[in-house]
Amino acid sequence: MAGQPDRLRGLLDAGIALAGELSLDGVLQKIIEAAAELTEAKYAALGVIDPGGPGLERFVVTGMDLETQAAIGDIPQGRGILGLLIKDARPLRIDDLSKDPNSVGFPAHHPSMKTFLGVPILLRGVAYGNLYLTEKAGGGPFTEEDEELSQLLAAQAAVAVEYARLYESATRWLNQLESLNEIVDALIAEVELPKLLELVAARLRELVQARLVVIAMPAPGGDLVIRTVAGEGAEELVGTGLGRQGSKSGRVLARGRSERVDSMIEDFEVDPEASRHIGARTGLYVPLLLRGRPIGVLSAHDKEGDDPRFTDEDMRLAETFSARVAVAVDLSERVARDSLRRVVSAQELERRRLARELHDETGQALTSILLGLKELEDAGTAADVSSATARLRELVVTTLQDVRRLAVELRPKALDDFGLVPALERLVETFQEQTGIDVIMEPQLGQERLPSEIETALYRIIQEALTNVVKHAQASRVSIVLSRRGHTVSAVFEDDGRGFAVDETREEGLGLLGMRERLMLLDGRLLVESSSGGGTTLVAEVPIL
Repeated sequence: MAGQPDRLRGLLDAGIALAGELSLDGVLQKIIEAAAELTEAKYAALGVIDPGGPGLERFVVTGMDLETQAAIGDIPQGRGILGLLIKDARPLRIDDLSKDPNSVGFPAHHPSMKTFLGVPILLRGVAYGNLYLTEKAGGGPFTEEDEELSQLLAAQAAVAVEYARLYESATRWLNQLESLNEIVDALIAEVELPKLLELVAARLRELVQARLVVIAMPAPGGDLVIRTVAGEGAEELVGTGLGRQGSKSGRVLARGRSERVDSMIEDFEVDPEASRHIGARTGLYVPLLLRGRPIGVLSAHDKEGDDPRFTDEDMRLAETFSARVAVAVDLSERVARDSLRRVVSAQELERRRLARELHDETGQALTSILLGLKELEDAGTAADVSSATARLRELVVTTLQDVRRLAVELRPKALDDFGLVPALERLVETFQEQTGIDVIMEPQLGQERLPSEIETALYRIIQEALTNVVKHAQASRVSIVLSRRGHTVSAVFEDDGRGFAVDETREEGLGLLGMRERLMLLDGRLLVESSSGGGTTLVAEVPIL
């Protein structure tokens, strides 16, 4: 046996080694190795007590090879002698395990063990785990000195364990915060609510390591409806209704505070049928609160790993996440409402213009036709009848052309049937016939059709630009170039008219505001270059997603 000074020096070296280890797994391994060396034990183990139950959640071993550990199987459950130490956190020495009344024997393939020394590791007076030492060298029993040294080592180990836990917790929280910031950046960039909810569910599942994440939001009728689910084989849950009073999500939404469920079966607020449908054993429920107003519920189920229960840290992380999600959801809804408002406003402006033209042009033409019919009725000679008929025919033809023009402005059939380029070619042809202004168009888009909303937007923008040429520009020549580069399509419109001062113009008067709004709905942009006497250039760019 080593002398007392050597053992004390070994204890000091062990304390220094423990202080330099920041990994919790590394600390636990060094504790048992130091304990085995100090007490001359063949085998040493450290059992970490499960804070949520009577057994052990972790069991670290030294002196036993991996093949033997695999043959033994699962870690001890904390019964017999091990359970005695868990219940009564005091040192325990046994000279012969086989003769102790609390011993329950060893499982198959377990090495034979006789002598035993157990010492608790206490963190702020609470047992974190126990040191187990067996088979002292030489076959003799463990001594009182072994017990004292083990207790001193356990005291040093408690401090090292606490530091390692704090370090790992801080590191994990920092990494989670970094991930959270990245997620928030992604949330801010996504404004479509369905895609936003899919992103939220997927990222929350990653953050708390859940098997399943569900997002439920109130429907117009008042009940909750599952809007999004992240997890394998759970797509059929989307659209399922959840009662506000008869579901756990509904009650959490009403109370406005997060709740953790360690056993779905034992929680009386959980609907058993819904729980079976989801197939969940545990749950974490977090309300989405926007300025105190509940707008939905996030729920995570079955933490991955050996223990399906979620921790307080998981709840804090989910709450931090949900606070940012609520803002992102609100922003998405605001953007959607604003976009709808802009679309409705543009539609109303278009309706007013068409109504004005129907009244001023088509209405007046039809009135003239009626007067012409009266003139025809009153005609006294064949020559008068022929003259009145010719005037009526001319009026009908003109009115028919106006109606066709208005129909084209409402929605050109060529745009739906053949695409952007043929529709613009027809528009340009009609424009030249009516105005005498020379238009050169260079389409460089290829044969592939663009998405319908992009074709419509570009058609309307060029249509509005041609209208501006007639009303404001006094131009004699117009150029239109359509091109596509990678995932961006652009339309360049140029005229040689009188131009205008861009900084001073009222965009509403030239329709530029409407053009910008159309492009904004497609994440595009409008560039305007003009100066008095220098013509005007418009560049409309739209990404193809």
